[in-house]
Amino acid sequence: MSKTASTAPATTGITDKILNGVERAGNKLPEPFMLFLVLFAVTGIVSTAMAWSGVVVSVPGAEEPTVIKGLFTGEGLTWLTTTLGENFIGFPPLVTVLPILLAIGIAQHSGLLAAGIRKLFGTSPAWLLPYVVGFVGVISSIMADTAFVVVPPLAALVFKAAGRHPVAGLLGGFAAAGAGYSTNIFPTSLDALFAGITTSVMGALPGFETTAVNPVSNWFFNITSSIVLGFVAGFIIDKVLEPRLTRQGINRDEVAVEGAADSAESAEQMRAALTREENKGLLAAVISAVVLTAIFLVAFLIPDSPWRNEDGGFLPKSPLLSSIVFIVVAYFVVLGLAYGIATKTVRSTRDAVDMMTESLKEMLPFVVLAFVLGNFIALFNWSGIGTWIAVTGAAGLEGAGLTGFPAVIAFILLASCLNLFIISGSAMWAIMGAVFVPMFALIGYEPAFTQAAFRVGDSATQVITPMNPYMIVLLGMIRKYEPGAGLGTLMARMLPFVVPFWIVWTVILGAFFVFDLPLGPGNGIFLEK
Repeated sequence: MSKTASTAPATTGITDKILNGVERAGNKLPEPFMLFLVLFAVTGIVSTAMAWSGVVVSVPGAEEPTVIKGLFTGEGLTWLTTTLGENFIGFPPLVTVLPILLAIGIAQHSGLLAAGIRKLFGTSPAWLLPYVVGFVGVISSIMADTAFVVVPPLAALVFKAAGRHPVAGLLGGFAAAGAGYSTNIFPTSLDALFAGITTSVMGALPGFETTAVNPVSNWFFNITSSIVLGFVAGFIIDKVLEPRLTRQGINRDEVAVEGAADSAESAEQMRAALTREENKGLLAAVISAVVLTAIFLVAFLIPDSPWRNEDGGFLPKSPLLSSIVFIVVAYFVVLGLAYGIATKTVRSTRDAVDMMTESLKEMLPFVVLAFVLGNFIALFNWSGIGTWIAVTGAAGLEGAGLTGFPAVIAFILLASCLNLFIISGSAMWAIMGAVFVPMFALIGYEPAFTQAAFRVGDSATQVITPMNPYMIVLLGMIRKYEPGAGLGTLMARMLPFVVPFWIVWTVILGAFFVFDLPLGPGNGIFLEK
């Protein structure tokens, strides 16, 4: 890259100073593994001190008080040495996330997901493109972090082909993918990850009755959020971002940058138009989806279906709801294989195995993190620290009169602020969920609702934090059009998305709250009294 393209202009504005401060503060945080190792040690020390002090806590409705147990006691050290592996392997997210990842690996590496996105882009009229980019960007989290490197350049490509400003597509695609990352119309590995953590932290309230959380516990809320936020993103691209870029005279053509030539493989991947084989593959995937749906409907809806509960229904609990992971896996595998066989990206079982292996490789950092994360949450629950914080915090909220939706808004604000420093959603939810899921349960909210509220705060601000590694990737993309652009440039252009996303998403959550709408199959907002 040339010197011009690689050197950001001096930044002295107040926005840049704030962002630089965020970056400096964030860089002082340890990486997630070390962060949870430190939290584990702190929890161990605090629990031991509380145990020596004879602290007990009474959970409302529980027959006996919970006695705080210390890690650095004979009982605590014995617990650790005998359950270390169990705490890791039994960490709930691993049970749900890994099977879904194997299946998504086939759908992604066969080319199905990218082809579906390109099909949506390539068949949209110019006036509709911003809204298509907004919607596709929001639901592109189905591809996990790959969305950040696939959607923006494709959006720029189709914008330019339609006579619109390519930088608007580039920035809009990234903003929608990032600010709406925590929601989707499809169940994804993120849903499984969040649900697993939510389930594990409820161990802080043993015997407390709540509705089980699974990968579709926020599905109705996610579908609504995805559609509305997709429209909001499209509106901002169309009415705010693109007109501003035009007024500023930002280049519509790429500037020649030394050393920035794309490889033939990358150029091929970024084609907007689909080949005949790819269209054939998408048709095969659609047909297979229809057939699989028909099979499932027959199996689940027949009067004596073994997937019904004892009352003959499906809610609030049933074998069907416990089969959500299987259903999600089945769709991704069947559609991915149908596409792959039709396009010849899957020629043998070995190809499918390689795709699943590649998908797991991308998840290995989380598996390593899960070792310390699972043990941290297990200690939090076993020691009684989580119970004590939940009961004390709930009493504090009630004493302050902060138990309604204002408490939820404060929680969302806290998540949004922490998201500037802790970019990993799983790491942040493990920390916040361990405290707020049981705390909010004690003041009357289902764990699935607390999880839904976290989604709002988790995504919106990640497109304005320099801690997001994909901001650097986006910077490289935009410098092809604007060589002098810096991180401050990106932040300023992302801000018009952050505030509307935050407000609209909170309003959607508020509507579900006020009208007591189900968040997903069998999952409501308020605990039954």
